[in-house]
Formats: sequence, structure tokens, C-alpha cells
Amino acid sequence: MHELEGALRSYAWGSRTAIAELRGLPVPSAHPEAELWLGAHPGDPARVVTDDGSESLLDVLGRDPARQLGEQNIEAFGERLPFLLKLLAAEEPLSLQAHPSARQAEEGFRRENALGVPMDAPVRNYKDGSHKPELVVALSTFEALAGFREPTRTVKMLRALAVPELEPYIGLLEGQPDSDGLRALFTTWITLPSTALGTLLPAVLAGCIGYASSRDAEFAAEIRTALELGESYPGDAGVLAALLLNRVTLEPGQGIFLAAGNLHAYLHGLAVEIMANSDNVLRGGLTPKYVDVPELLRVLDFNGSDITILDPSPHAGSADIVYPTPAPEFRLTRIELGADLTDSVVPAGDPRILICTEGSVTVRCGTGELELDRGRAAWISADEPIATISPRSTKAQVFSATVGR
Repeated sequence: MHELEGALRSYAWGSRTAIAELRGLPVPSAHPEAELWLGAHPGDPARVVTDDGSESLLDVLGRDPARQLGEQNIEAFGERLPFLLKLLAAEEPLSLQAHPSARQAEEGFRRENALGVPMDAPVRNYKDGSHKPELVVALSTFEALAGFREPTRTVKMLRALAVPELEPYIGLLEGQPDSDGLRALFTTWITLPSTALGTLLPAVLAGCIGYASSRDAEFAAEIRTALELGESYPGDAGVLAALLLNRVTLEPGQGIFLAAGNLHAYLHGLAVEIMANSDNVLRGGLTPKYVDVPELLRVLDFNGSDITILDPSPHAGSADIVYPTPAPEFRLTRIELGADLTDSVVPAGDPRILICTEGSVTVRCGTGELELDRGRAAWISADEPIATISPRSTKAQVFSATVGR
């Protein structure tokens, strides 16, 4: 067991306060801090801290994969850590994006390799051959767009805007209120010529302003988000596409799981995020980066429905709260410790990353002992014995990430 130092990534949409404050560092930070990567992704591996200094977790795994990962996990996923744990802090909206299925990722990666597309090319869609299911759990109030809304609800919302220019598009979805209708409308909007977009988008935003001033609360959050996106991304067809998605608010402890093909955008807030160890992203707008519309359309799931919010409760007498997902690459557990629940036992046999997000704890593993204050993390290899987490403060919270198989 060793302390793990995350790799900090700075993007324009990040926060200058959220991650720094969680880690007990001065705020505001010098640059926007968007993500803290805790894993062994080749793009930015975390570092394992020992008495002799620090070493890339990627190198630690490469030197002794059987001991670090366990033979069963190597058989299932190869000699790589199958998950990536992150802290994510969004001060501004991220791009609309979706991730491929395992089959789509494998085919796309092989195709782009055969075409000789450089790995760092702006038009490269597939950085590896893996899918990227992901789970996000809020640490603060967390706002997101996720998945296509049920079509009849979208028709109702668009009609409430009272925009004449929208009528042919509303008719398109109203005449076919299913996944095919959503595909047709989304495709039409995302491929609008600039002249048509230049007429439609201002009219829609004017309708949003009118709706907001009417004090009708039914679609208030969706309309407010459209106006904010319109201001941040003027002339971007992704603003129209965002009107088709579920608007989600997560309170601390709540989460959402995003399977392959789910079009989504994180808008604001601080969260823990875990995903399969991949970097495959297909963008759909709200970004100056490359948008490959044909490939995006091949990946997207156009089934419209409400998004399921995960809000699990602990079993009686247990500090552990597990977020169930179908992903074999990862399992995330929230551990809540306090006066009544003073210990949590961490099973042995699988690689594991712990991060303390509230209070302070002591982790004991074999003869080793590690104190984790808020914002600090630990790496526990597969061959280490059962670990015990005990609070050092009145209340403590730890997230535990491991393999989900």
C-alpha cells in the first residue's frame, strides 16, 4: 500500500477553486483545474509514492503485473489497470460527447490505424480499441445533460417556445416520436448549413428568453441551460442538440451511469468519475474541436427516455455504499464513516484505489499504515492483504475504486 499522487489536467472549462480546495491547496489556483487522474492511463499516469521517491503507476504495473493486478484480472483485461478514477471539476460546460461500444471502438481503432491517421491528429476519433462506459458521482450539486429525452416531452417543450421557425422540425419529431424521429431531427440540426443555422438558432434563443420571462417552471432548467450554452457557444448547432437531452441535477452522493452511445455534457460541479481505461470520445458540438458527424451518428443511441439517477443506500450496519453498473472494468464504493460506523474493511485480491473526499482516515494494510487527509489517495495492489479504513475525524468519506467483474 502506498500513497498515490494524481495527475492534474488543466482545461479551459475547469475550476480554479474546487479541486484545489478539496486538496487543501491555495485558491484560486494559477490555472483552471479540470481533472485529477488517478490511474495508469498512458496519457497521464498517477505516481506511486515510496520512501525512495515517486514512480509512475504505469511503470509499477509493468514491472510486476501479476502481483499488482492479479492473475484473474490479467486474464480478463490484459496487463493493464482496466479502470481510470478521476476528480472532475466543471466551471463551464464540457462538449457534447458520446463513447463507442467495445465493437465500435475495436473497429474504429483498427480502421484509423489502417488509414495511417496519426495518434495525435485532430481528426483522430479512436485513441485505443476499448469502450468507455463511465459513472459520475456528485461531490457538490452537479449539473449535466445526459441521454435523449422522451420524444413527446421534447415536442411539448419545443412548442412551449412558440417559435414559428421551429414548426417543421417539431412536425418531424411529432410525426415519428421514437428513436428514428430523434435521429432524423438531431441529424438535421447538426448538419444545418450555416445560413439556415444563422436564422434558426437566434429565433430559438429568442423563444427561450420569452419562455424564461413567462415564469413557466416546467422546462425552466432546460431553457436556462440553452440560453447559457447559446451565450458560451454562439452559432454552435450543439445548442440546438442540447434541447433534445435530459437535463439532470445530482445532489452530493447521487450518480449516473453512461453506457455506450449516450450523448451527454457535464455542465457544472465537482464529482468523482470512474470509467473504463480508454480515451475514445466522439464529439457532437459545444466545442471548437473536430466533430465527425457520420461517425457520431454510427455511435449514438437515440432511444429517448428518462435518465436513471443512482442514489444507493447503505445496508444496516455497513459503511459501504456501492454504485451498481454493468461495467466489468470497474466498481465504485462510497464509504461513510462516523460515530456509529468506525471501520470499513477493504477486501483483498483486486487492485484498488482509495481517495478521501471528506475528513481524514487511517488505512491499515498488513504491517503498513497510511493517513489520508481530504484529497489524498492510496494504491493497494492485488496481492496485499485485507485493509481496514478508520476515521480520524468526526465524519469521513472515502471512495474506493476496483475491478467490477
